[in-house]
Amino acid sequence: KHRKVESMHVVTLVLITVFGGATIYLQDPVFIKWKVTLVNWIFALAFLGSQFIGERNLTQRMMGGAIKLKKDIWTQLNLSWVLFFFALGFINLYVMYNFDEATWVNFKLFGLMGLTFAFVILQAIFMSPYIEIEEKEKD
Repeated sequence: KHRKVESMHVVTLVLITVFGGATIYLQDPVFIKWKVTLVNWIFALAFLGSQFIGERNLTQRMMGGAIKLKKDIWTQLNLSWVLFFFALGFINLYVMYNFDEATWVNFKLFGLMGLTFAFVILQAIFMSPYIEIEEKEKD
């Protein structure tokens, strides 16, 4: 409507085009399985890199409009996402090489989503005592 495309949408489009195109071109089950690990590791690197680029890390950029936290808490949350995405990549490799394809598919669909939900809930519990509540002035 306002002729402005968000940078997150452009990055998503590029990732989908590159990885989707490679999947269609290669049609290789091993690449499809490795792609999950690669995407998680790319996310981990993006979160890690955001610690050193700009004033705010990626977690703060995404959630900073909704909640207020001190800088050190944002840093801890961001680094926990880095570790989480790296761990998901390694867990995917473990399942990929130690179980059959049907088990891997179920893990990819349900296991990764379940782990992500659990991680988000744990993060909410972790950050709840640190959320700074703005007191509104009464007129």
